[in-house]
This record gives sequence, structure tokens and C-alpha cells, in this order.
Amino acid sequence: MTSPGILAGKVAIVTGSARNIGRAIALALAAQGADIMVHAHTSRDDAERTAAELKALGVQAGLHFADIADPDQAAGLIEVTVVRFGRLDILVNNVSFRSHRMLADITPQEWRKALSATLDGTFFCTQAAAKPIAGAGGGSIVNLGGVASYLAPAGRVHAVTAKAGIVGMTRALATELAPSKITVNAVVPGVIDTVRGANAGVLPKFPDNLAGRPGRPDEIADMVAYLCGPSARYITGQMMHVNGGAYFG
Repeated sequence: MTSPGILAGKVAIVTGSARNIGRAIALALAAQGADIMVHAHTSRDDAERTAAELKALGVQAGLHFADIADPDQAAGLIEVTVVRFGRLDILVNNVSFRSHRMLADITPQEWRKALSATLDGTFFCTQAAAKPIAGAGGGSIVNLGGVASYLAPAGRVHAVTAKAGIVGMTRALATELAPSKITVNAVVPGVIDTVRGANAGVLPKFPDNLAGRPGRPDEIADMVAYLCGPSARYITGQMMHVNGGAYFG
């Protein structure tokens, strides 16, 4: 068991935390003492492994399955967390949709899926979480953006549009939730070496950035954990770029 960290006594939800960046974020927050609600849609085996890893760090960990693009299921995720842990301090909106397809080949279903997974899920979870976070005395909401929304590569107009929407949503939420002592920021990863789905496209060859390598999930997670900690209470409405120098924000 680790010693209590700077987030001891806090409760966090990390959407899409069964694997990859979401899993790394959940582990980073737990390493600082936060209790975690692991969220997944269908990845039961991965989600259960993540929950077990969190418990091994000495924190409490719950597990909830939901399609957060559905407003009722998103609200259910927040409600289950508050009932289980008694409070909510941190929401990390990590779920998104990755697909590589040229404009002419994007179907209406793929277009809607990209927007709903990234924007609807973030909006509905935040809408439901704002009241309990405010009730806990304030806290942190961190959204996951993507460097593609700044570099605009071909073959990703649907994903780029969704991630660009995260920028506007983050800024608007930061303004609206500031009176409730809730900071809202976005972490914008560059290319990260993760397990990629069949439609996500291949990992680019390097160097495509100044670091000359893809990033690691824990490098994104460390930034998220910082934004959720007490040293970041003067930071809100910001896009924090973690991309090895691929883009200067």
C-alpha cells in the first residue's frame, strides 16, 4: 500500500478507463490517493483488470458499465459513483472515437458515432457531475482533446471535428462552472503508443515531433493528475498540449 497522496479522500471518475490512456489516468490518480470509479462500455476483462490494479494500490475502486452517449446512462454513472463513495471531486472525460476514413467514405453512422462518443459523452457526464462536484466544495474536470484537431490530417474530418468541439466546450464550461470552484481544462495528447483499433489508422513513423518518438500513456496521465491536484487551482479553461513538440500550442 502506498502512503496517502495529495488526492487522498477525493473520488474520481475516469471514463473509458479499461485500458490505454484511460487506464493510465486512473492509475495516476490512484497513486495520489484518489478512489476511482472505473468506467467501460464493453471491455469487461480489461476493466476488471484495471479495477484490480487500483485496489492493489490501496485505494477503493468501483466498476460501472455504461454507454455515456445516452444521457440516462451517463447520469447513472455519476449517481452510482456518488452512492458508492459518498462524493465526487474529479471527472476525467476520456472516451472518444478514433477512425481513419477519407471524406467520401465516411458514412452518416460513422459521423454520428464520432460526435456522440466524444462530444455527447463528455457533455452528458459533465452535466450530471457538475452538481455533486460543486457539492463537494469544488473540484476538477479534465477533458481529453487530440492534436489532430490542430494539425487537421486528411482522413479524420469526423474525429477532428469532434475533438475541436472539445476545445470550445472546455472553455465554455470553465466560465460557467468557475463560481462553483470547478476548474475545467483539456489535455491534448500527441501521438501516443497505445493499443489501436482496426479503424484507427497506423501509428505514424517518427520523428514527426521534436522528441522523435511517440508518447506514453503515463505521460498524458501525469498531466491529468497535475490538473486535478491542489497546485493547479489557478489553471482553468486551458488546452495543455503534451505532444513531444509536434505542435506548439
